[in-house]
Amino acid sequence: MKKKIIDLAVTANISLNDNYVLIKATSPTALPKCEPGQFAQLRVDGSSTTFLRRPISINWIDTSRNEVWFLIQKVGDGTNQLSTYKIGDKLNVVLPLGNTFSLPLCSTKRPLLVGGGVGVAPMLCLGKKLKEHGFDPIFLLGARSKRDLLQLEDFEALGTVYTTTEDDSHGEKGYVTNHSLLNQLEFCQIYSCGPKPMMEAVASYARRTKTACEVSLENTMACGFGACLCCVEKTTKGHICACTDGPVFNINDLLWEN
Repeated sequence: MKKKIIDLAVTANISLNDNYVLIKATSPTALPKCEPGQFAQLRVDGSSTTFLRRPISINWIDTSRNEVWFLIQKVGDGTNQLSTYKIGDKLNVVLPLGNTFSLPLCSTKRPLLVGGGVGVAPMLCLGKKLKEHGFDPIFLLGARSKRDLLQLEDFEALGTVYTTTEDDSHGEKGYVTNHSLLNQLEFCQIYSCGPKPMMEAVASYARRTKTACEVSLENTMACGFGACLCCVEKTTKGHICACTDGPVFNINDLLWEN
């Protein structure tokens, strides 16, 4: 897919809680085709300490409004500056970058999408595509507390949603891989994005149940083009860049111990 550098105009900046904002932005020209799992590199203007773009997952594409959504977690100077952008502000982005999730190959129609923290971002766009292809996505979303569960209404519009929270404020208490759902249903394919320990546990469950599984890695990325080698991942095919050959990987290609 051809990458483009585009000046977007911010159409909304929605504060989801103290740590997360949802930025929506549009382009005067048609946005390039973006697929679930891909990401963008956002330039940070107005920060004296931020020199590199920030890699942000594509959360949603609204083709009717020519609008793209970015779910941003405020973790440093760059993302904190992005969180201050106002309606009408210019947002310079490079997109789409990286590869995409694949559609399930099995005949059953029940995929499981597991997200934790800001890792829920690509799961929303993926859920939309799966639903459009006749699948019935099931979402399993984990967070520290109820206030950290993001975009629940958007997920509920696409499929059945289950949650876990560490403080027992919503859904079942504990981690996503301890949810009782996993002992009750079988799935045609599993997708996951979030903290690496969570994805490793999801991968372990997938191997144990002999279920196809893809994960979207959150490796540190600087350039987005495979030049800086910040995001190199050790795989069965050698050391490869997550930003170009990923961020989506089949778990069978990853040299994870679990």
